Amino acid sequence: MGNMNNMRMTSITSLQNEKVKTMAALLEKKHRDRTGRFIVEGVHLVQEALLAEADVETIVIDIERGIPAELRTLLSQTDCELIEATPAIIAKCTGTDSPPPVFGVVAKPMPGTSALFKPDSLVIVLDGVRDPGNVGTIIRSADAVGADAVILGQGCVDLYNPKTVRSTMGSLFHLPVIEGDLAQLLPEAKERGITLVGTSLQATSTCYGYNWSGPTWLLMGSESQGLSADSLAQVDERIIIPMHGRSESLNVAMATTVLLYEAMRQRRYG
Repeated sequence: MGNMNNMRMTSITSLQNEKVKTMAALLEKKHRDRTGRFIVEGVHLVQEALLAEADVETIVIDIERGIPAELRTLLSQTDCELIEATPAIIAKCTGTDSPPPVFGVVAKPMPGTSALFKPDSLVIVLDGVRDPGNVGTIIRSADAVGADAVILGQGCVDLYNPKTVRSTMGSLFHLPVIEGDLAQLLPEAKERGITLVGTSLQATSTCYGYNWSGPTWLLMGSESQGLSADSLAQVDERIIIPMHGRSESLNVAMATTVLLYEAMRQRRYG
């Protein structure tokens, strides 16, 4: 058990507690949208949220397991609400069969759009990408290469869905991830001299022959349909990832990662 004596900790043991009901409701999108709150599960995500100085409102710790060692110092420095609760309560609020030792309630970040229009911006735009694992992986890759932002357009999975949050591994706290209207944002980007790049099997230019050095938004479409007709109409440059084996395609997260790493190679190691 961690030493909880020097921290203000409330204990909750009843599943009927109003606070528990409010937190468990955040598993549903309508309640996340209404309250502007979402759940982060597990030691790593709570740690990342605290280190990034995200707006963490409540942290709930398993009463049987105590404070995880990795969080002890961070929790002694935070003024957020601290609760110890039973594993059954944690299971109810996280929707997982094997409840994590800790979870947090965090206010949704409200990033501005300034990062989108930097002079040498590298931004990933997702159009109808519905798989939480793919969206989370793309956000991690964007974080890894030092991209400026990720935009989630219409038809994408909810960024704050617990599966998406888990699969970002904390990267959603490291760069702006903006849920935006592509019908507005894409024309604005073009007006500001940003090149919109998309992938196409019909393209003649490869991702290695393309010059990634200027301000670029990379548009990636849904797993099955690709880019919507509206987004495709806005694309300035079409490129292809060359394939030399017998695989027909890469999934959207793998393809995005390949393209981002080529962009980073040219920009930083060219």
